[in-house]
Amino acid sequence: MAHDHIHQQEHDQRHAQDHDHAPGHRHHHDHSHLDWVEMAPWLEQEAELYTPLYERALAWLGKKQTEPGLIVDAGSGPGVISCLLAEAFPGARVVAADSAEPLLERARDRARRLGVDDRFTTLSGELPAVLDDLDYPADLIWAANSLHHLGDQRAALTAFAERLAPGGTLALVEGGLPVRFLPRDIGIGRPGLQARIDAVTADWFAEMRASLPGSVDEPEDWQALLAAAGLRPTGTRSFLLDLPAPTTDRARATLVATLTRTREACADRLDATDLATLDRLLDPDDKASLHHRRDVFYLTAKTVHTAARLP
Repeated sequence: MAHDHIHQQEHDQRHAQDHDHAPGHRHHHDHSHLDWVEMAPWLEQEAELYTPLYERALAWLGKKQTEPGLIVDAGSGPGVISCLLAEAFPGARVVAADSAEPLLERARDRARRLGVDDRFTTLSGELPAVLDDLDYPADLIWAANSLHHLGDQRAALTAFAERLAPGGTLALVEGGLPVRFLPRDIGIGRPGLQARIDAVTADWFAEMRASLPGSVDEPEDWQALLAAAGLRPTGTRSFLLDLPAPTTDRARATLVATLTRTREACADRLDATDLATLDRLLDPDDKASLHHRRDVFYLTAKTVHTAARLP
């Protein structure tokens, strides 16, 4: 499935993991259906931007356990993090699992380009049931921003736990901090635009969750949920991505793509002044836009929660 304020999104039950998320990744008919295949370039772009963050997270994870034999990226999307897992754990076989076969094709292509395809395979199907097709239990399951696309998160965590080998680890990436990219007062529109975007995307996210098949309201106490799944929580840590102003061209491009999708989803939730400001920020011909401003930065964090299956 796929991935945060520029938040998170929904259904088809696949992850953008490689991410983080924005509402409004193009809708089919309503807020709960997303075209993950059309989103593929954006998913890759964002995950590549976040690579330093994920590398630090995987280095931390590597210090917490012995070398895994089998790693599953549950909700892999186009496989950016799947390949990072293969590079971080050179003795492991990596399985990228996702419901969107075109995204898995991108993942296989990436693995070939990076030279890790000899120990890289894919599984196509809905989470968590697709993990029944594993040849043997996993030593590490990485689930980044995929769980919140499953209606019953508690049941999904239990299913993940059952697919772990004794002593294996589930690494759950949920939460963190929304992206911050401009000062409070940017000189156009009303100050505080990002706070208002956060509010409408939070509403969007709640509606997305409610629209999922079998949706169950669940307090997001991840440590308690991991324990309820029969796992022993072993740690939580947040990892920062901090690209100061004036930020990189790659960060600007990612912000433009994300905010464009946010505007598509939230145009009816923002007032006329904020919409006009957003349009100026996205207009490459406007000197006040994200394309040209020197005060644009990129600051966010992702939180990793780990838990182990008892031997």
